[in-house]
Amino acid sequence: MVRSEIERVVFQPHTSKNLQRGINIIVNAVLPTLGPRPRAVAIDRTLRDKMPEILDTGGTIARRIVQISDREADAGAMFVRQMLWELQEDVGDGTATAAVLFRSIYNAGLRYVTAGGNAMILRRHLEAGLGVILDTLDDMAVLVEGDAEFAQIAQSICYDRPLAQMLGEIFDIIGEYGRLEVRKGRGRGLQRQYVEGMYWEQGVLSRNMLFNDNGSRTDMEKTAILISDFNVGDPRPLVPIVAWVMENDPSSLLIIAKDLPPTARALLLRASEASEDFTAIAVKTPGKLRQSQVAALEDLAVLTGGRAFTEAAGYKLSSVKPEDLGRARRTWANRSNFGIIGGQGDPRALREHIRGLREAFERGGDTSDRRKLRQRIGKLMGGSATLFVGGLTELEVELRKALAERTADAMRAAIRGGVLPGGGVAFLACQSPLQERWEQSTGSDERAAYRILRDAVETPIRIIISNAGYDASEVMAQIRMAGTHKGFDARTGEIVNVLEAGIRDVANVQKSAITSAVRSAALALTVDVLIHRKNPEKTIRP
Repeated sequence: MVRSEIERVVFQPHTSKNLQRGINIIVNAVLPTLGPRPRAVAIDRTLRDKMPEILDTGGTIARRIVQISDREADAGAMFVRQMLWELQEDVGDGTATAAVLFRSIYNAGLRYVTAGGNAMILRRHLEAGLGVILDTLDDMAVLVEGDAEFAQIAQSICYDRPLAQMLGEIFDIIGEYGRLEVRKGRGRGLQRQYVEGMYWEQGVLSRNMLFNDNGSRTDMEKTAILISDFNVGDPRPLVPIVAWVMENDPSSLLIIAKDLPPTARALLLRASEASEDFTAIAVKTPGKLRQSQVAALEDLAVLTGGRAFTEAAGYKLSSVKPEDLGRARRTWANRSNFGIIGGQGDPRALREHIRGLREAFERGGDTSDRRKLRQRIGKLMGGSATLFVGGLTELEVELRKALAERTADAMRAAIRGGVLPGGGVAFLACQSPLQERWEQSTGSDERAAYRILRDAVETPIRIIISNAGYDASEVMAQIRMAGTHKGFDARTGEIVNVLEAGIRDVANVQKSAITSAVRSAALALTVDVLIHRKNPEKTIRP
């Protein structure tokens, strides 16, 4: 028999009060980071001899708060924490906006429910009102193109002009699905490097296969490619493959395999040395896990027109025929990577393959799976870049690198779904259709839902104004008098046309933020009972 793990059961009205305390704690910690004039949050490190971690990202701040000492409020705090972290993982931004929206909706909804409203019916109408907001945002969204507009989007996200300009140039070249690696730089500034073609993170199986003058890389022309995950034991089946390539049109051979024995490596080296017009090398099969290896081999096969051979399917090296080899105009390899330029697969099959990957990406699912799909699409479309981030200190480099990665994620969403008037102006524009629905409503729960949402969508712009050091009520009065697309430029303290001023928000990020806030707050309002469990380490089981 298992002893009870339940420590305490909490009922209304204490349930909502406890949840509300925890929600407010997390939101108050995240709130200062909203806007172009944010305040930072310092979090103690586990090792006390290190300086505090300085953060200005809502999702990361919430993630660092593992538990709060108030056990009764901890459930509400962790509820919001999970919502913000999932949002950051999904779209890379919008966490502070979601936090303030969530709190506004929950607190107003709680007042209504406490006064006698029905939480379940209110939840249904809040979610219906979310549809009104999303439709309004969709109508306002506009697509962006060109490095200047991309740089403006990046500037609205990261508020770092040099970084924004460089990311604008990069995404103008590599596009939505293009591959971007953000690495620590050695200097103080920013540098970028573009890579022609596609490359994978596995290098040559032997340093002796690096034939350039400085021994760091091998470049090959007119390459035949053996695509496999073979762990070759007997090198003899390689002999006819090497002989055929040497005697025919390809002038080089690239073997992709898990491993080759020393005798097989020696065979390739001797063949390369025997002819000035022929080069043969081997690289390791890309991917660490079985699933990622299969995906990489599938992509390589479509790209080059070859056939993917896997041991799990029962294939052996002796199964490979010359017509199974892929082809590429150029290939290269070094100790860490190998690349393909001008794969000679069927263009129609490649387009169809990319279309299938895009459909899988659009269907959503796990964030990690979406990221892997995006990387595969980027490889096949051929856009690759590396951004090197430097700084005066290690802390500065780490913060700027994380900022660049978050901005890049949001920019991909901007390219895909367009942009909105920024600085909270797009949400403010949703007040009019929500007011219309409020006026058309008849039931008290429905009217309450539209009133709650109408007031909540004003919250982000008010917080941005307050964080910049201005009186929100005074500035809001000026904005309402100014007209359409007018908002507050927190950098200059002026009322401006936000589109003309380059203040824009990523449509998909804002839509994700409001969706997470409304649905999560509506769900939280329906929680009636909290059950606290004993510390798992102290739970006794026979």
